[in-house]
Amino acid sequence: MPPPGTTIGLDLNDAGRLALGGSMGPEIRQVEGRLVQRDSGEYLVAVTAIHLLSGGQQTWRGENVRIKSEYVSSLYERRFSAARSAAFAAAGVGAVAAVAASSLIGQGKSDPGRLPTDSGQTQRRPRP
Repeated sequence: MPPPGTTIGLDLNDAGRLALGGSMGPEIRQVEGRLVQRDSGEYLVAVTAIHLLSGGQQTWRGENVRIKSEYVSSLYERRFSAARSAAFAAAGVGAVAAVAASSLIGQGKSDPGRLPTDSGQTQRRPRP
C-alpha cells in the first residue's frame, strides 16, 4: 500500500461506476489523484483527473473523494523513471548548449561589404 501523499490511480469496477456515477459521472474508468488517507474500507483521494471509458479525461482541482475499496479493481502507484528523467535532463542541457553556441558564433559574423551611414541605413559598395 503506498503511503499518503503518493500519486495513485484507481481502476473502478462496475459497482464503483454505478455508485460514483451520480457524483462523478457515469463513464468513469479510472480516478487519479493524491492519496490523502487509507482506512480499512476506503480510500480518501484528492482527485486530479478522471479517465473515462470512452477515452476522454476530465481534470479536477484536488477535491477529496471517498472511494470504497470494494469499488476498486486495481491500484496503481505513479513513479518517475530515473532513466527517463536523466535522459530528458540531458536533452534539455544539450538543446540549451546548442542555442547558446549558435548565438555566440552568429555574433562574430558580419558583412564586410556594408558601410554604415549617418542616416542609420546601410549601403553596399561593389567588390573590386
